[in-house]
Formats: sequence, C-alpha cells, structure tokens
Amino acid sequence: MRKSRWHIQRDGDSLIMSRRLPVRWDVAAEVTLPDAGLLRTAQQVRQDMWRALQDLRGFAPTVEVRREAGRLHVRAGGSVEGAVSKAHAQAVISEILACPERQGRWRRFAQHRSASS
Repeated sequence: MRKSRWHIQRDGDSLIMSRRLPVRWDVAAEVTLPDAGLLRTAQQVRQDMWRALQDLRGFAPTVEVRREAGRLHVRAGGSVEGAVSKAHAQAVISEILACPERQGRWRRFAQHRSASS
C-alpha cells in the first residue's frame, strides 16, 4: 500500500492539508463557503489548485478549511520556492476560489459523503 504524500492535521473544526511541513503561506487566498465536509472540501480545492499551478516550479500546495458559525472558511495557497511571480500565483488561486461552478462541485462532492467531515 502506498503511503500518502499529504500531511493532514486536524484540530477540532479545522483541517490543514499540506504537501510539506512546516506549513508556509507564501501565497494565499480565502473564500467562505456553505458548510460541508472538511476533508472532502480540502481535497477538491487542493486538486483544482494543483491542476492550475502544477507547472509553477517549487510550489507546495496547502489548504486550510475551518468550520465557523455554520460556514466553511477556506484558505488555499502554500509555499513557493525560487524566483516566480507570487502575485500571479495568488491571482490564479483567487480565481479558482471565486469560481461559482467549482464551488458548486466542491459542495456536491463534500456533501456526497458528509461522514468524512
């Protein structure tokens, strides 16, 4: 069985999924979403962010999802090594988080098995 390459840290109503430890936020964007499963939401956000930024040299994605007042607060981004445009990476992440179609897909996926909170 293959060992997961993702670090998952849980603390009450929050979860951080990261590629590397310690977690570093060189670039980040945030969004608030309707309540759904923490892990499944983090997985989908991470997947979309990775697809968009996989050619960014030295990028290690991180997603934090925390449940607060019946909503999910999502911070996505991570660390970037080397000489890259952090402003561009942050703009791409912001666009991903702001996309209503993606938000709907994340919500449907996360609610499909709400037991995996």
